[in-house]
Amino acid sequence: MTRAFTVINAPQRSDEWFSARLGRLTGSRAEDIVKEGRTKGTESVGRRDLRIQLACERIVGTSQDNEFKKPDWMDRGVEMEPVAFAAYEAATGEIVQRSGFLSSTAHQAGCSLDGHIGDFEGILEVKCPKSATHLRYLRGGIVPADYLPQIIHNLWISGAAWCDFVSFDDRFPEALRLFRVRVLRDEPLIAAYETKALLFLAEVDAETAAVSSKMLVEAMMEAGVTLGGRAAKA
Repeated sequence: MTRAFTVINAPQRSDEWFSARLGRLTGSRAEDIVKEGRTKGTESVGRRDLRIQLACERIVGTSQDNEFKKPDWMDRGVEMEPVAFAAYEAATGEIVQRSGFLSSTAHQAGCSLDGHIGDFEGILEVKCPKSATHLRYLRGGIVPADYLPQIIHNLWISGAAWCDFVSFDDRFPEALRLFRVRVLRDEPLIAAYETKALLFLAEVDAETAAVSSKMLVEAMMEAGVTLGGRAAKA
């Protein structure tokens, strides 16, 4: 597999990790760019807000992301991740490697994988949710629809052949603690997502360029610089 990304080995939510994500479209926000607004053919609020957020990050150079201010009950999920990985490895015989942040070398995009198998032949999306949520996953028997855009995005960035969605809750009886569903790489689906992602990123580029240009002109005016013998106009 030819890699189209570089790996930044920084712990999630660390300063280096936030820095690596600046201005980039990540898997955790993939759902925002595929959703339409309430009226068909219009932009959703989430897509608009993300477009402005990424433009701000590129201009200001600091994270504008409040996404990771999680409620206290999610701390348990973070603490349980090593146990979930161990349960997955016991069930599959695979060795899970932690991934860091994957930064695309072709686009302003990337993803933070929960883990990967081998040389990114497979990737993982691991959740340690509330028991009611885990029960819903067990009863549904499929990948929750909310996570499909993120999985497609992560397959797009990583080039992996598959992604295992995993939910783990040690409070359930042993036979029901691990829920696992494999999503195989679907090239037409990934190509369709890529089209939407690149269109969105082009809009972020335009937003950034428009603001940067305005800032440049205003700075030139303040400094008394002229353009073509005439004073710069905002």
